[in-house]
Amino acid sequence: MESLVGTYECKMDAKGRLVMPTALKKQLSSVLQDGFVVKRSVFQSCLEVYPMREWDLMMTKINKLNRFVKKNNDFIRRFTAGVKVVEMDGVGRFLIAKDLCRFAGLKKELVLSSAVNIIEIWDKEKYEKIIDDSVVDFADLAEEVMGNIDLDELS
Repeated sequence: MESLVGTYECKMDAKGRLVMPTALKKQLSSVLQDGFVVKRSVFQSCLEVYPMREWDLMMTKINKLNRFVKKNNDFIRRFTAGVKVVEMDGVGRFLIAKDLCRFAGLKKELVLSSAVNIIEIWDKEKYEKIIDDSVVDFADLAEEVMGNIDLDELS
């Protein structure tokens, strides 16, 4: 899996289940059987869905932190708070735990947005607001983050 592409609207049922959009499911076809990890986002009030292979790579990096350094231990605790392993059922649904729904303020209308190698799950209203709010600053942010990078070096 190189990277995920797309933003998709979907609905969550009363039990907290959502159906993975077909286009995302196709992109994830090689990793569906491994399951996923759902966690709180560090910077936003949304959730992040890691394919298990991506989660294992992240945990390999985090496991290199010295746990006898208090900041490292605090980071690990906060980063993994509320983490849940999920699998899709035969219909392509997966369950989002109630505590994670509360954290992200998820209601019925959701947006699943690709973020390179993970998927963000947003309440639709929050997603639209954050996209609208960030439009003004995006040009400056793009210049700051990407402006000094030689794009040929990225390939």
